[in-house]
Amino acid sequence: MSSPSSAAAVPHDGTDAEARPLALAEPPILGLPVSFWPRILAPIFVGILVLGLWEFAVRWNEVPSYVLPGPLLVGQTLIADWGTLSASLWITLRITFMALAAAVIVGVALAVLFTQSKWLEMALLPYAVILQVTPIVAIAPLIIIWAGDINLSLLICAWIVAFFPILSNTILGLNSADHNLINFFQLHGATRWQTLRYLKLPAALPYFLAGLKISGGLALIGAVVAEFVAGTGGSESGLAYRILEAGYQLKIPRVFAALLMISLSGIAIFLATSLISHLLLRRWHESALRREN
Repeated sequence: MSSPSSAAAVPHDGTDAEARPLALAEPPILGLPVSFWPRILAPIFVGILVLGLWEFAVRWNEVPSYVLPGPLLVGQTLIADWGTLSASLWITLRITFMALAAAVIVGVALAVLFTQSKWLEMALLPYAVILQVTPIVAIAPLIIIWAGDINLSLLICAWIVAFFPILSNTILGLNSADHNLINFFQLHGATRWQTLRYLKLPAALPYFLAGLKISGGLALIGAVVAEFVAGTGGSESGLAYRILEAGYQLKIPRVFAALLMISLSGIAIFLATSLISHLLLRRWHESALRREN
């Protein structure tokens, strides 16, 4: 005759007790886990609420559109001026992506050199810090004069802003490799290149990707700020000039539409870099594994 404790351990439906949580797991909705949806729906709900209150306040107080346009008018302006604004957006994004690519190449290369030679790091890293803390607005006019080409000057300004997070994070990652594993590699006669390739670079990948998320937005900010300083017009002008142009003409809805495009572009860049980070880290790094669990 079985004891009550042993009888209670066996489910009445004949299923395994350890397998029951898996059987009761809720199915995903549109391919996403149920627990992930609040992260999407909560900010959407807050955004809709804020936009609704904004539209109500503008209409209730009869605020002129040249002072503060409502969200509906901004959306209508975005659709009406899409041809002009989208062309300018592409010019700004082109500078942004070129600057980000240059920041990745130069930042990673210098980080590897600095970790391989402490003398080189001590000699050059302070100048990278100086370059980072110098306000880009202050040196942008000089860069525009020295470069001689407006597109090159915009690229340099955006690169300066986006460069340092890649460099500093990658250096930190390369120096964060497990010293026990480094000693293990040395014990087995691994060369510097083998230690760098098979140990230090994989260890630095999460740090580099964190810097990439930061630099993506900073590259966009640097490109827009450089365009403001340059004040270039014509068909090859970015969104910053469209904002200045609309401001001078008191077309404030167009100003808000251009600002909306810049903000959405920054969000898209952040989401893209976050997706890249997730795809590269999801199978082995602790931060990605903990998030999935």
